[in-house]
Amino acid sequence: MSEPGARRKAQGAGRLRVAFQGEPGAYSEGAIVHYFGPNVHTVPCPSFEAVFEAVEAGQADRGVLPIENSLAGSIHRNYDLLLDHNLHIVGEIDFRVRHHLVALPGVRLEDVKRVLSHPQALAQCERFLAKLGVVREATYDTAGSAKRLRDANLRDAAAVASRRAAEVYNLMILAEGIEDDPENYTRFLVVAAEPSTPPVGVPAKTSIVFTLKNAPGVLFKALSVFALRDIDLTKIESRPLRGKRWEYLFYLDFAASMADDAAQNAIRHLGEIAPFLRILGSYPRGT
Repeated sequence: MSEPGARRKAQGAGRLRVAFQGEPGAYSEGAIVHYFGPNVHTVPCPSFEAVFEAVEAGQADRGVLPIENSLAGSIHRNYDLLLDHNLHIVGEIDFRVRHHLVALPGVRLEDVKRVLSHPQALAQCERFLAKLGVVREATYDTAGSAKRLRDANLRDAAAVASRRAAEVYNLMILAEGIEDDPENYTRFLVVAAEPSTPPVGVPAKTSIVFTLKNAPGVLFKALSVFALRDIDLTKIESRPLRGKRWEYLFYLDFAASMADDAAQNAIRHLGEIAPFLRILGSYPRGT
């Protein structure tokens, strides 16, 4: 099924099951609803690894995983898991992250003495929290912090979380949009058990991973296979190659579908240079 078809399924009678890491109300769950529509069935998982396992075991039809944030950078754990598991990238989501200060009903801003959230969310709201003059408590998850407020009836505390988390846990929003930088976006990948290649003409990306021999100019040669065919490279990331000291895996995104002849020729050319090469997925480009 194509990814637009998957979205139509989510909105119809057969509800698509989509796994994510975190508690209900997490930003990942918000990205799922944004992409697939309100009738999608979300499947919370305790870890990123569990998301991959849920899709592989058929407990979910798709998994949605954050891969990079516009402020904090790449999420390296998920690059490693893409290599460890035999799933395919079939879509991407650019999702605006908007932080809110949430608390139990009746709690006023002046009652708040401490604020709970994921360390990254706390860091992204540094100026607001400094002005508020509160103690910051790092937790494992933004939505988990909102859940803790409700479950423990914390009336001297608030959490940095999403609007969706406030709705899920019946909390009030004390302050909206408290992040320091409004250009706060997270790019999520949609993974599935089967690949789904966009047809020619659809704005697309392809993600690959490869290794190279340690030799002068070899990385230049590898990247030139795309430049020779006017294929735009949108991201390159290196990760340590396990068991090989000071050797690396290269993760690369380029702006073309594997249905394009130019992309196929570039991959064939790269295969002559790279000892290891794997296509992680070819998918419609997020907007």
